Amino acid sequence: MRTLLAITLSLFIVTHAMAQDKATIEALQKLDARVFAPDSAEAKLRWDSVRKLRDETNRKDVEAWRAIKTKADWEAFRDARLAKLKASLGKFPEPPKSVKVVTTKKLPADGCTVECILYESRPGFFVTANLYVPEKTEKPMPGFILVHSHHNPKTEGELQDMGLMWARQGCLVLIPDMLGHGERRNHPFVNASSYPEKYEVSRQDYRFRYNSNLQLSLVGESLMGWLVWDLMRGVDVLYQRPNIDKSKIMVFGSVAGGGDPCAVFAALDKRVTAAAPFNFGGPQPETGKLGDDAELAFNYMGGGSWESTRNLFLSARDGFLPWLIVGSIAPRGLVYGHEFAWDAKRDPVWARFQKIWGFYDAADKLASSSGRGSVKGRPPESTHCNNIGFEHRKAIYPTLTKWFGLPIPEENKKRFTSAELQCWTEEARKTLKPKLLHEILQEMKSSKGTTLGISAKSLADAEIERVADAARQPNNAGFRMEKLIVRHPSDPTLAVPMVLLRPANKLKITHVVIGIAQDGKAGFLKHRAETIAQLLKNKAAVCLVDLRGTGETAADGRGRQSGGTSYSSSLLMHGQTGPGVQLQELLTVMNAMPKLGFKTIALWGDSFAPTNDPETNLAKPLDVSNMPKQSEPMGSLLALLGGAVGGDKVTAVYGRGGLVSYRSVLDSPFCYLPHDAIIPGALTQGDINDLAATARNVQLEGMVDGLNRRVDQHTLDRIYRKGVVVRAEPSTPMEVAAWLAKR
Repeated sequence: MRTLLAITLSLFIVTHAMAQDKATIEALQKLDARVFAPDSAEAKLRWDSVRKLRDETNRKDVEAWRAIKTKADWEAFRDARLAKLKASLGKFPEPPKSVKVVTTKKLPADGCTVECILYESRPGFFVTANLYVPEKTEKPMPGFILVHSHHNPKTEGELQDMGLMWARQGCLVLIPDMLGHGERRNHPFVNASSYPEKYEVSRQDYRFRYNSNLQLSLVGESLMGWLVWDLMRGVDVLYQRPNIDKSKIMVFGSVAGGGDPCAVFAALDKRVTAAAPFNFGGPQPETGKLGDDAELAFNYMGGGSWESTRNLFLSARDGFLPWLIVGSIAPRGLVYGHEFAWDAKRDPVWARFQKIWGFYDAADKLASSSGRGSVKGRPPESTHCNNIGFEHRKAIYPTLTKWFGLPIPEENKKRFTSAELQCWTEEARKTLKPKLLHEILQEMKSSKGTTLGISAKSLADAEIERVADAARQPNNAGFRMEKLIVRHPSDPTLAVPMVLLRPANKLKITHVVIGIAQDGKAGFLKHRAETIAQLLKNKAAVCLVDLRGTGETAADGRGRQSGGTSYSSSLLMHGQTGPGVQLQELLTVMNAMPKLGFKTIALWGDSFAPTNDPETNLAKPLDVSNMPKQSEPMGSLLALLGGAVGGDKVTAVYGRGGLVSYRSVLDSPFCYLPHDAIIPGALTQGDINDLAATARNVQLEGMVDGLNRRVDQHTLDRIYRKGVVVRAEPSTPMEVAAWLAKR
């Protein structure tokens, strides 16, 4: 009888506990996690912070420019910033004594020959290029390099026209495929039959520049740096030809993406004697009408986007803004180019150029070319073009007559097919064994540091504000809730919304688990309510935070063209990173915990993003309708960073869904992770496994690779050291809660 009573009582207790757990879980899932009012300014503080940085950058730039009175002032100003520009682009190798050039075929044309060549810019890394050679090469030949736009590679018709016209006039014209384009593309999507569904074939080279820059950034390099290095080696190719006139080397940068590397290349390589960078340095095709106050109102810095060659890394922090780069060409020749109509009288950058070239009495080396209409208009009223169109070339011809003695050319009438101008042959591939970008990057050695290049400091005087309408009283669900905001008086953009959950009893709780995820507080309550309920049951408090750019402070979208990417890339221009800003906020929140009665902290970084099936083909064109899923590894990374620098008060770090390693992002041309997951130069400072080894009591589960695929246990055991618990499959909510509470 006693046994039966005991069993009945046990069943009653278990059933009651299960019912209580269920009630707690349901109550957690129903909570309104929002702290800020809808559409409040506080929810948009991330944009306020970058606008403030941008406005301050532009203000300082105008102030510095006005202080320049002499040529000596200008050159000191210029040289300091050019040095920082070069340093920002990555580590340039030692220039080779000679560049290996392989000619795979020659195409006869009227008055010239087109040589299809391969030149080696880095060991095992070849540039495909068409070299337009005059029929007679005995006289000194001016050398031209044409930088194509992101619309089309070297074979596009406008490029052929310029190559053939100027070669007939006795010029040597080099038109290379820029990294990632044409025969140097880093993807397999060459035509409509390359993928079973309909996709934008012509835009893939352009879009994959995004992936290329992310991968280059990891190893401390940049897409711009590699583009410029290839162009520098292009000058070597011209110099290696007999009878080249080294005093007449000109580079043309096309209207969409070609002007950017053209300008940086010309600024850094003094062998360039003249340059025509279109749509770079001043007003862009998207810039609205300039007012009479343009000198002060113009955005000299520009803004962040996925286009890394336009919003250069560290450009705002170190002062090498686009106008400075173009202005640094002085006193050499400059054709200031605009695809559409240009308001010369109100353009404040043009006024600066006139002053700079005036320092050298070189007004005759300053010219311009512009079209008609606007980017929103239609041809022929608006002069759209793929690279540099006839309307834009017309204004350049008289300038070339003045500078290089070239007559006005007769326009080209016959073009080659794209297939005819291809440089790689089967024989050349077998002999030279070309490599793709990610394969080259895989061979680059990384350091074994632990910081990943991230540094941040906690702001000690953080203030905690309680939101008045939040429920604070115990309820029958087993917990108390407070809505809080952590602020700091020295940084008005630091306002971290939080939800603090404590067990309903009045016991003094001194241990808190801080939850961090891209989806923020609401994501935890929706997806991890069971784990939170178990933590509360185990007498731990749970603090869910929305660090800047997460949860209710998140930008619109997380993809390539999203607000999240614009915000992240804007930070990079100012020498900041998304994880760095978030880490400072996390450390400030951690520093505020003693004010709430907590002595020890565990960090819980999570991701609720679904993973990709490893059996699925993830090699897909960018922006197709059924794109693979993107990871959200921020939570786990921030938890590790907080554990590494948070001191003894951090007793445990639990991460779920984080990135297994930055090395895995280099495994293929494809990568499925957000822009702000990449820390520039991370692999020069270590990798995530090195970071994990510096924190105490670390357990990482459900990690993913650069393709957002779940990583198997064998791979995890190979990468991670002893002392860090790694599991391919996540633990149960009860196990996670017990592990965190115990530590």
